[in-house]
Formats: sequence, C-alpha cells, structure tokens
Amino acid sequence: MGLERTSVGLDVHARSVSAAAIDGVTGELIRQRLVPDQRVVLDWVRGLPGPAAVAYEAGPTGFGLARALTAAGIRCEVAAASKIVRPSGDRVKTDARDALLLARLLRLDDIVAVRVPTVAQEAARDLVRAREDVRGDLMRIRHRISKLLLRHGHVYYGGQAWTGKHE
Repeated sequence: MGLERTSVGLDVHARSVSAAAIDGVTGELIRQRLVPDQRVVLDWVRGLPGPAAVAYEAGPTGFGLARALTAAGIRCEVAAASKIVRPSGDRVKTDARDALLLARLLRLDDIVAVRVPTVAQEAARDLVRAREDVRGDLMRIRHRISKLLLRHGHVYYGGQAWTGKHE
C-alpha cells in the first residue's frame, strides 16, 4: 500500500467513467460521473485531497489512462478483472458500485494488478491479434466456399486444396 491519502476507483467505459474516491483522513466518499477523456479524469483526480492513487479494471479501453496518470505522477493500478474479490450475495452490479469497490480494494491494498505494457508492446500485441483474426477469417471463408462447392457437386481432385493456384 502506498502513502496516498485518497483512493480512487474508476469504472471506465467507452462513453462514460464512473468515479468514486475515499478520503483516508476524513472518510469522505466522493462520487462523480466523468466523460472518458484522459485530461478530464486527470484534472478530477488532481482536484482531490492528495496524494491520490487510482485503480480501474483492465478492459477494452486499454492502458492509455494508466499511462497518462502515471506520467502525471499518480500511482495507477490496472486491476485484473478476474481477480477482483466481490462480496458474496452482491447481485446488484452498477458502474458506481464497481468504482466504489475498486476504491475500497485499493485502500486495503487488495488489488491484483496487471502489468501495463509499453506502447510498443501493446502495438505488437495488437498486430499479432489482428493477424490471428485475419487468418481465422480466411480459414472460415475457405471452409464456407469448399462446402458450398461440395453442396453443388463440385469436388476438387487436383491435390492439396488451397494452394497458391487457388489464391
């Protein structure tokens, strides 16, 4: 656990950010709904009693916010979503409750963080995933075409299918 006064939990989505902050000195809870702009989030966190630490769940919004907060000197933990301990019986799931849970877990130093990749590492990962997606798409299309031809009585007897002759 760091020496931060304020623990901030963020539930980050493409169109909104739900924020909850716990002041460790006064116990005050501060909630806010923000637009998903790094500068807006950064300004809001800077306006809290400092120093502050921030946590949000890893997800499709990526690591840009974590990099921006870290570059501004604010400790940021990106939580592994599968490792977040949720209270049993807690069936109601809202953005505000998720943000508060993250703030509480951060305050207790009970966040299992993922490593934030560098921009180059993230770009390489995206490239590899995109290539794998395209290869999968190509295989599905090849199967679809071959099954269509088979349904219409066309069978290829010229050796191995899908060689350079076919592309």
